[in-house]
Amino acid sequence: MFTGLVEEIGQIKSVVKQGEAMVMTIGAGIVTQDVKLGDSISVNGVCLTVTSFDRSSFSVDVMPETFRRSSLHRLKPGEAVNLERAMQAGARFGGHIVQGHVDGTGAVISRQSDANAVVFRIRLDDPGQLKYIIPKGSITVDGISLTVVDTSDDGFTVSIIPHTLAETALQHKQAGAVVNIETDIIGKYVDHLLRFRQPDASQRSSGSKLSTAYLAEHGFL
Repeated sequence: MFTGLVEEIGQIKSVVKQGEAMVMTIGAGIVTQDVKLGDSISVNGVCLTVTSFDRSSFSVDVMPETFRRSSLHRLKPGEAVNLERAMQAGARFGGHIVQGHVDGTGAVISRQSDANAVVFRIRLDDPGQLKYIIPKGSITVDGISLTVVDTSDDGFTVSIIPHTLAETALQHKQAGAVVNIETDIIGKYVDHLLRFRQPDASQRSSGSKLSTAYLAEHGFL
């Protein structure tokens, strides 16, 4: 689990692809200070497992599901990525609950200055994710915990303060860039619980299922 507070900007050292599987080696100086084999590190918002490391880099495997769902397959040597180690129990929770389980991708449509901030408009590849995104709610973009400014029919906007822009790889994103999106886990759980084991609309009868026999069978009479 992560908080969406990026610790450092890493650099892709190498990418080896075999079909929809990848091995990436990433240069870093902070997240490698206490790293161990099997540790989880968020790379542009994707939770990945460390398979090897040294003092200045670490390697991770990317499986086909992650390859297809995220933007990691677009990365090339030399590109910057956001890095965050898994949160420690008892540490300050400065962002929001981030699993590192990307829901999909989006494209930067525009980037505009607004006084000391920069407003990014992002269009979702899957507009169905909008049901989990609300104005002033939490959203994760390339592993960065952000607050949604507003939503539209196909996406949302976020406003970035100078510190966040300077300390993350978002500084390099221009119109057309693809970013990883993780929506708020609380909204997804609520939606799942409300729909759990509910019949499809085509299977629902228009009339009520309540009857004297039903109430008696379930102990109400």
